[in-house]
Amino acid sequence: MSARVTAYRALHDPELDGNEYVPSVADAVSMARALVAQQASANIYDETAMLRAAVALDIRLRTLLAALEAEGRA
Repeated sequence: MSARVTAYRALHDPELDGNEYVPSVADAVSMARALVAQQASANIYDETAMLRAAVALDIRLRTLLAALEAEGRA
């Protein structure tokens, strides 16, 4: 039996995934709420749907944090 090698890349790498666009806090909150509502119907038994939801929510959370930091709230 041979060992299986899988590629690895972190979900977020600041070197590669810089956030160039930072919305206002109000816009970031609005986008976060919309995404949470959209992902609420994702099928928890569908691995692909859960992966997509996790990645989308991670990106949106990072955007929200960047907006808060830009406005000096974080």
